[in-house]
Amino acid sequence: MKSNLISYSESGDSSDLFGVEPVDLRIFLEDRYLSYALSTIMGRALPDVRDGMKPVHRRILHAMHLLRLLPESSFAKCARIVGDTMGKFHPHGDQAIYDTLVRLSQSFTARYPLIDGQGNFGNLDGDNAAAMRYTEARMTHVAIALLDGIAEDTVDFRPTYNEEDEEPVVFPAAFPNLLANGTAGIAVGMATSIPPHNAAELCDVALHLIKFPNARFEELFEFLPGPDFPTGGIIVESHDSILESYRTGKGGFRTRAVWRKEDIGRGIWQIVITEIPYQVQKSKLIEKIAELLVAKRVPLLADIRDESDEEIRIILEPKSRFADPNILMEHLFKLTDLESRFPLNMNVLSKGKVPRVMNLYEILKEWLDHRKEVLIRRSRYRLSQIEKRLEILGARLVIFLNIDEVISIICHEDNSKQILIERFEINENQAESILNSRLSSLHKLEKIKISDEFKNLKKEKGEVESFLKSPERQWERISWEVEQIKKKFSKDTDLGARRSNFMKETKIDSVIAQDLILQKEPITVVLSEKGWIRALKGHLDNFNGLIFKEGDSLKTAFHAQTTDRILLFTTGGKFYTLIGDKLPTGRGHGEPIRTMFDIDNDSDFISVFSHVPGHKLLVASTVGNGFLVQESDVLANTRKGKQILNVSMPVKAVICKSIDMASKHDHDKDGPDSVAIVGENRKLLIFSLNQIPEMRRGKGVRLQKYRNGGIKDIEIFSMINGLTWIDSAGRTHTRYKSELMTYCGERAQIGRLVPKGFPRNGKFR
Repeated sequence: MKSNLISYSESGDSSDLFGVEPVDLRIFLEDRYLSYALSTIMGRALPDVRDGMKPVHRRILHAMHLLRLLPESSFAKCARIVGDTMGKFHPHGDQAIYDTLVRLSQSFTARYPLIDGQGNFGNLDGDNAAAMRYTEARMTHVAIALLDGIAEDTVDFRPTYNEEDEEPVVFPAAFPNLLANGTAGIAVGMATSIPPHNAAELCDVALHLIKFPNARFEELFEFLPGPDFPTGGIIVESHDSILESYRTGKGGFRTRAVWRKEDIGRGIWQIVITEIPYQVQKSKLIEKIAELLVAKRVPLLADIRDESDEEIRIILEPKSRFADPNILMEHLFKLTDLESRFPLNMNVLSKGKVPRVMNLYEILKEWLDHRKEVLIRRSRYRLSQIEKRLEILGARLVIFLNIDEVISIICHEDNSKQILIERFEINENQAESILNSRLSSLHKLEKIKISDEFKNLKKEKGEVESFLKSPERQWERISWEVEQIKKKFSKDTDLGARRSNFMKETKIDSVIAQDLILQKEPITVVLSEKGWIRALKGHLDNFNGLIFKEGDSLKTAFHAQTTDRILLFTTGGKFYTLIGDKLPTGRGHGEPIRTMFDIDNDSDFISVFSHVPGHKLLVASTVGNGFLVQESDVLANTRKGKQILNVSMPVKAVICKSIDMASKHDHDKDGPDSVAIVGENRKLLIFSLNQIPEMRRGKGVRLQKYRNGGIKDIEIFSMINGLTWIDSAGRTHTRYKSELMTYCGERAQIGRLVPKGFPRNGKFR
């Protein structure tokens, strides 16, 4: 295959003409796209596992640190912070930087805000913050914990984009920011989504890991039950699901709004929502519920209003004081963001370089390893500072021990510095310190102070050197530091108190819930031959007055309720489900069923009926195969329906008979126990109902054997009550057990010719 080359002439050497060489276009584009992808992954979307920050977050806080915007200091205009960040460290749009700064300050976005904002920084309704020229900010104590020790050579620095300054590669991060505040981002080919957690619980896990480095994963879960969202809410995920999410680094957490039933007197009550799921905008949530209310999709709800101020207070008024509040809320949880799912995908930059999905154990282990490296570097920095100070103090002691000679050399020698170095065997820095000493410091008291400082620094130097050689003491120090963070952000404080709680999901039977939600009213379901369906109010006794489109006629009609589930069975072996309340009204001719479901063009309708819990269905195909199935197993929740009887052309589904199994327990009459099947060859076979297996889906078993043709009709009956059919003249015929014995046999046999008087159309009804 010929390569696509970027060339500049059709003949000759392009490098001679333009000073460039031709390159393969595919390789060129792959290289450029890879560079872009890596830039997005490492420079924008994925956080560093050590400090939990992306470059833009780190640059904003570093700029604020240089401006000395400490928690105790005064606020500074956000415009200045954004300007310094953009000009020195982050050469991107000012609005993008400001948006990030705003999110770091929002108490409903960040579990532990890194920035203390003054002014309008947005709200839960989704309103934007005021312009940066109006707002002010400074760092919080959490940000100070992340920056603690940054000036003591604890982390590496790199040149900024214009190489005029330096910026930290990572923060020392005494605070477990990645898991405490969480993060989200979309890179090229990968994404990250980490929910916020409780800092005190994270510290407990970290302390346990320090004490037991090989602890089992289940032990960590005892200290960290799950996320802790800034906006609170109830987490309804199961224990096993949460554990598996933390073990794999992927999963999700379902959270629900916190609500309570509030009595307002005279037996009237209302629902008060006090907390909503994380990252759900309150205004959009209320707007969605209002839309459902207008569309009459929440029949139990009468009104909604927002009474929120600084605290959330959303009021839901029921239509009736007799309504069940649990049913109403379960319905809203399904239809709205009162229940939402926060995904977990702990895809982060390991050691700031390698993107990979890490589990809870790996993330905290890498954070602790980073804290150890910071501690060692900080100790070495302190050791170097001690050595420099000891060097200076040593020079000062030389003065006191040889004060007359030192003064003589300084007074009479031109090159006094070099002579001091040679005479007292000191280095250049010490000699410089001697020459810079003031005469006022040459008194006895100063000598005593220098001697004491020298001894103390010597002692401290020995302790630091011993500390650097002892990993056990290093981990003890890290444990102490983690304990201090835990104490500072403990659950006893307003900021550290757990906000999200846990609850097992309450299971409410969907059929019961649907009946309670919908208003139960009688209807008459009408289906035409061409597949048009409608629901008429009330139970009609006479169907002769029904009007249809030209060329159409009645196929079937039956009584039902608006709360009923209407089942439709097609020749393709599929069942479809409609709620009676959702059927088109009786005005006009209704609507075609095919517009409501994805039904194959070559499929036709066999039967339409109301679902009755506890009933079974006998389904059969044209070749005589069939089985029993529970009615509850054929309910379908999608437009595609549910495949129950497996058939393929030219074989079709042809029979669907309902069986009331509950009647077997009714002492007033005997339940069905026998099956009568007639083929197109007019052969009748009777066998026990117990011979037909019960299945959820399949091809079925042979019910009757045919040499020619197929199945015609099936009747399920009680042998004691006899087999009944109606002839063409409308007369009812009944044959009892003694008369039916010649037709009785086993399933899959041929049978015998039908008795005299059996309808010519071969059907029992």
